[in-house]
Amino acid sequence: MTRNETSPLLTRTSEIPFDSFRAEQIQPSIDTALAMAESELEAIKNERAPRTFENTLRALDNLGLTLNYAIGIVSHLESVATTSEWRTEYNAVLPRVSEFGSKLLLDEGLWSALKEYAATPEATQLSGEKRRFLEKTIADFRRSGADLAPEKKQALAAINTELAQITNTFSQNVLDATNAFEHVTTDEKELAGLPESARQMARQSATSKGLEGWRFTLQGPSFMAVMTYADSRELREKVYRAYNTRCTSGALDNVGILHRILELRAAKAKLLGFKDFADLVLEDRMAKTGTRAFQFVNDLRERIESHFRKDQEDLTVFVRDELKVDPSTMQPWDVGYYAEKMRLAHYDFDEEELRPYFPLPKVMQGLFSVVERTFGLTVRENDSLKAWDKSVTTYSVYDTKSNELLGHFYSDLFPRENKRGGAWMNGFITHVTHHDPFPHVGLIAGNFTPPTDTAPSLLTHDEVTTIFHEFGHLMHQLCSRTELRGLSMDGVAWDFIELPSQILENWCWEREALDLFAAHYETGERLPDDLFEKMTKAKNFRSASHMMRQLGFSTIDFKLHREYTKEKDGPILDYCREQMNDFAALPLPRDYGMIVGFTHLFSSPVGYASGYYSYQWAEVLDADAFSRFKREGFMNAKTGSEFRDKILSRGDTQDPGDLFKSFMGREPDPSALLERSGLLT
Repeated sequence: MTRNETSPLLTRTSEIPFDSFRAEQIQPSIDTALAMAESELEAIKNERAPRTFENTLRALDNLGLTLNYAIGIVSHLESVATTSEWRTEYNAVLPRVSEFGSKLLLDEGLWSALKEYAATPEATQLSGEKRRFLEKTIADFRRSGADLAPEKKQALAAINTELAQITNTFSQNVLDATNAFEHVTTDEKELAGLPESARQMARQSATSKGLEGWRFTLQGPSFMAVMTYADSRELREKVYRAYNTRCTSGALDNVGILHRILELRAAKAKLLGFKDFADLVLEDRMAKTGTRAFQFVNDLRERIESHFRKDQEDLTVFVRDELKVDPSTMQPWDVGYYAEKMRLAHYDFDEEELRPYFPLPKVMQGLFSVVERTFGLTVRENDSLKAWDKSVTTYSVYDTKSNELLGHFYSDLFPRENKRGGAWMNGFITHVTHHDPFPHVGLIAGNFTPPTDTAPSLLTHDEVTTIFHEFGHLMHQLCSRTELRGLSMDGVAWDFIELPSQILENWCWEREALDLFAAHYETGERLPDDLFEKMTKAKNFRSASHMMRQLGFSTIDFKLHREYTKEKDGPILDYCREQMNDFAALPLPRDYGMIVGFTHLFSSPVGYASGYYSYQWAEVLDADAFSRFKREGFMNAKTGSEFRDKILSRGDTQDPGDLFKSFMGREPDPSALLERSGLLT
């Protein structure tokens, strides 16, 4: 980038030119954006006019817009289209950006300006959204160390900077380790049991690498197909071990990094006066404390424990009596395979039977029909928006009644080797109602079954629900109507933020909604009644095991952030394996190291750390809230409009518990989740 050239990273726009970004732009652009943010900070601190909401709180809410936009794009492209050059440049700027963010919350001049404003007559008269923003801002600064002594502020800033760097390294190691594995075979016997969709996917994967035969990887669709259907026990074991030993040794070893992340998080909590990292993270969430959140996890575990044990007993009996296999020989890589055999035998239901009825284009059309009929959102494809890969589809979203443009979004749904695993939603631009020229801009991303040379992308039902889930997050952003960015969807407590995403999954189980998109990709035939009935009856098959798995992740999250020490508990991989054994169908192998590939907890300074329980917490909320839709109509526009108005549009402008009560008229009922899962006793 020449001196006179303006980098596209520095020009905020709702029509982001993803075809214009280059690695060499990153460092000069971020340096310029940092300088701009520094100037904005100094302007707030040195304001000579009397302190007002506009020149202090509003100015703080808008501080760093260009910086956040630029680093958001750079970070996003590192996740979905990384190259060695891009990664090098990203790693170079990350410490500086992190340092600025840490410094902002520790800046004595800014803190003085906030306290000075808080003492004004205007501040004491604030109400509603402005009052909440002031109170939350003051609390955030205090919780972030604004009242610490100078030497402690310096120590905290160093911790924050190192956490940003080291968690980024953790994430990059997982991506590289995932891509490092492949199993290529030319022996068709190894494909026994695999459905045709998985075979075609493996064939295409091999072809893309110029290889003969079939290629299997650790990317989600390939991994799950092998673990669920492959008759070859050797192949299942190989893939299982490769997946669960990623980053446990060698050049991409995350074990030492994991120790350091935990040390830094514990040190940060102690420095800020909290008992542990969980208490620090949860103070401003619905659970409030680590003790309350962990108690929630343990209570749920106790309520489903007997069902979980029954799941394992039933599988043992099935393997022994119907498959004529000695149950004592079962290993963890057999559980998913045998469970699928059991589901087929007991419910005459094979998940693969659904694939032809879930072609991705039709699923997306159906999703858009659901949200239009229920929530008043019209989605239209917009191919004028530039994307980062030819497989990405771009859309614009409008209010159905007024035709007001609410925002744009990108849909990036297939795996690539330059893209991280999993599924997620991100925002690029957050719209506010106060003099904002831009609509919302976001994306949904995933790693779903790709199309082949002979068929479109044919999804599993689980993949369909995941797409609905991520669109629920996006819908939360697109419907946000707040005056301040700090109180938009981005500021919502993490144990509430999963409510809009998880509630949308429910429509994937309703006939009325499925009839909008579940149609055979070749014949157009709608999902047959008998297949729908089988699917519904099998819905809660091993539901206790699935829930227990999630509770295991929540438990190890709390154990690591509240209890574990290397001196007391020994090697961390052994400790995690022992803890997770209580939630596993079978004892885990000695080399089991899932934790060092667990990006949800360790790929960012906070992320879902001490917050994985949020999934189960929000499941309670969504199961309960959806009960109202069940009573009033699955696509009842009046109910949907009320959910949009009372939940989606409000962001963090009110306490989340109050928002829930405004929609339901009461506190949440935990039994709703157990009832929906068939586990209420």
